[in-house]
Amino acid sequence: MRHHYGWLAAAVLLITPSPSAAQRPHWYQKDFSAAELAGRRAKVLDAIGAQGIALVQGASGVPGFSVFRQANDFYYLTGVESPHAYLLLNGRSRSATLYLPHQDAAREQGEGALLSAEDASLVRELTGVEQVRALEKLAEDLVGANLIRPPAFTLYTPLSPAEVGNDSRDELLAGQARAASDPWDGRPSREAHFVRLVRERFPQFEVRDLSPTLDAMRVIKSPAEVALIREATRVAGLGIIEAMRSSAPGVYEYQLDAAAKYVFHLHGARGDGYSSIIGGGANAFLGHYFRKSDVLKSGDLVLMDYAPDYRYYTSDVTRIWPVNGSFTAPQKALYEYIVAYRDALFRYIKPGVTADEVLDRAATEMRSYLAGRRFDSAAHQRAVEAGVLFRGHFQHPVGMAVHDVGRVRGVPLQAGMVFTIDPMIWIPEERLYIRIEDVALVTADGVENLSGFVPSRVADVERTIAEAGVIQLRPPVLSAPNQRNPER
Repeated sequence: MRHHYGWLAAAVLLITPSPSAAQRPHWYQKDFSAAELAGRRAKVLDAIGAQGIALVQGASGVPGFSVFRQANDFYYLTGVESPHAYLLLNGRSRSATLYLPHQDAAREQGEGALLSAEDASLVRELTGVEQVRALEKLAEDLVGANLIRPPAFTLYTPLSPAEVGNDSRDELLAGQARAASDPWDGRPSREAHFVRLVRERFPQFEVRDLSPTLDAMRVIKSPAEVALIREATRVAGLGIIEAMRSSAPGVYEYQLDAAAKYVFHLHGARGDGYSSIIGGGANAFLGHYFRKSDVLKSGDLVLMDYAPDYRYYTSDVTRIWPVNGSFTAPQKALYEYIVAYRDALFRYIKPGVTADEVLDRAATEMRSYLAGRRFDSAAHQRAVEAGVLFRGHFQHPVGMAVHDVGRVRGVPLQAGMVFTIDPMIWIPEERLYIRIEDVALVTADGVENLSGFVPSRVADVERTIAEAGVIQLRPPVLSAPNQRNPER
């Protein structure tokens, strides 16, 4: 697959105009203006004060044929997707400097132009930063402008793990803990290594964590961010609808993943916002089941939780439905309870209230819903009654990561917050887990369910499953003897 075209690249370089002679076309995001990016950096400068500097690492490069994705915080502040980039914010001068590697002409012959130190004028225009410098100038600038003379500036940098790809911070922290527990691994995080280098080379700096400042900023989405999340949610919903249509006994879990992925890429997503959770029957009980290797069976429910990575933003939508297209009476009773709980939670979301207030009011409403209702078994009855006491139906922020940074629990809700409403129940006696998940946007006077168009009423779900999906229209060509073509 790899070819040795070095001689060709060298020849092309001899006849290619220099950047000064002809402007090279660059890939650069179009979702955020230079003014919006500058406004975000200004908020950081306000937070660190005149005696602080902020230093933010971009993501490192990727090997081989992997596709580079910038770290979320760095992209949030700059929009730049070049690897090995750094951002320095000076609180005294209230200025921003981007440090970029030099142009790699041979690499650009194969991949296209990357913003580099040689594109300083263009980078200033695109991002609104005051200065663009070559990467090797960063150390020099950290000792310049009296930054380390007493009293030295306080240096702020994110200490939380950088979200790159479809990672969320909670999972990254769990991964770091597992690595720390391995005596044959135990490597420090990239952030810890960076702080160690700063302290070794510039001990005058007092290092503080910039993550809380960035987290608080990212939890309130701008109109441009809301537009991206709205589109990510629309695409997520279309993918789940296609999976609903494609469901039938004999279809494999991974084939529903393929149906949704087709829709994601069809609408411009670059990949997964997170690894899909698709579990038929008891597999759904695992919560974060990801293997997707089993065949769907008639009589079972299948749960799907999936969303794309859409221009650095994602969503988080979940639906559960009957594989054969029809809910049984016991399944329908439990499912309608979950939908009613979703609707109750949305009724009480608005600016100024807290998650606990929303949960309390919805629980009161659901107690009335349960009055006089009887479910199929004692186990089902216990599950729905326990659901009224459960506090996890109000879930996590959504944005650049599926489990996004910032707090939406324990604080008054504000317009621009985006989070998930995720009512759920467990019936361990039957290894049964039922939930749906929707994306809530707090508006100036209430709430909008961004994923409300995805079928959730029983009649709508069953009607959607009855339609032919991409798996039926273009069935897989199978050769393995243990597989069979999906059937209705």
